[in-house]
Amino acid sequence: MRTSDFDYDLPEELIAQRPPERRGESRMMVIDRHSGRIEHRQFADFPGFVKENDMLVMNDTRVVAARFFSNDGSREILRVDMILPTRWKCLVRPGKKFKVGRTVEIGDSTGTVMEICEEGGERIIEFDRAPSDETDGHLALPPYIDRPDGVEDRERYQTVYANEEGAIAAPTAGLHFPEEMIAALPHTFVTLHVGIGTFRPVSVEDVTEHHMHSEKYSLGSDAVEKIKTADRIISVGTTVVRVLESCGKSAGKSGLKAQRGETDIFIYPPYEFQIVDSLLTNFHLPKSTLLMLVSALAGKDLMLEAYRKAVEERYRFFSYGDCMLII
Repeated sequence: MRTSDFDYDLPEELIAQRPPERRGESRMMVIDRHSGRIEHRQFADFPGFVKENDMLVMNDTRVVAARFFSNDGSREILRVDMILPTRWKCLVRPGKKFKVGRTVEIGDSTGTVMEICEEGGERIIEFDRAPSDETDGHLALPPYIDRPDGVEDRERYQTVYANEEGAIAAPTAGLHFPEEMIAALPHTFVTLHVGIGTFRPVSVEDVTEHHMHSEKYSLGSDAVEKIKTADRIISVGTTVVRVLESCGKSAGKSGLKAQRGETDIFIYPPYEFQIVDSLLTNFHLPKSTLLMLVSALAGKDLMLEAYRKAVEERYRFFSYGDCMLII
């Protein structure tokens, strides 16, 4: 399996730069992975695809404002892990301005570079006082959104059910749901804190050589019981797939147990799903691990045909874009 097998042509103007005016107004492509049929619907039609004794599983992580700029605007840091309130592990830009011993002023805080991590080049930065997420922090919008974050994003780059703080990026399939739709559907929650690795490109041609990023997750006992008694599991987003398949890969649905930990699961064709039966997801970047994941569920050829049709039909792509339902 080669990375280039998962490429497709995407006109830049189809990348959504802003969310629709109201939640739930997106288009929804429906893909029947058994018959190969592709339909063009609206997200408002989604409840009609939820059958009796189905269970939606949603990721209740909450995006934090983890992007910070120095007071003079010349440097940028992205907090990828809060070791302590005043000790952060960060991606930095430009790297040459973050040598060990150098300082950076953010608001009323001064940080000192204590260490450069060998593997990824991240910096360990120690602050005299913790910078404020509220006043100094910015949302780390994906790099394909070509604008600064704004007031609108504080609400819209967050699901209405976001609860557990810790994500750098949003679980974007959940952004479509207004509260009233969720209230009318059977659902439960897991938590996976989406990290910056979700945006990192696959840099090797042989898929099996790619090292997947690790993300923290939690699966509670209430969710386990609801999942075990459901006839069909509908995963809202690829982040939920990563949690459920990580927890169920050895024991299956019947042996699922409440747990927390970190997962670096990498799902690509061929893969036998243990828990997930159906998936609601946004459209993903060419040659990305997420496109590989959905191809494992629906089949690579069918998925690439669906993406070709999405471009032809002028769907809106990526985080603030339209969605697809794989059944």
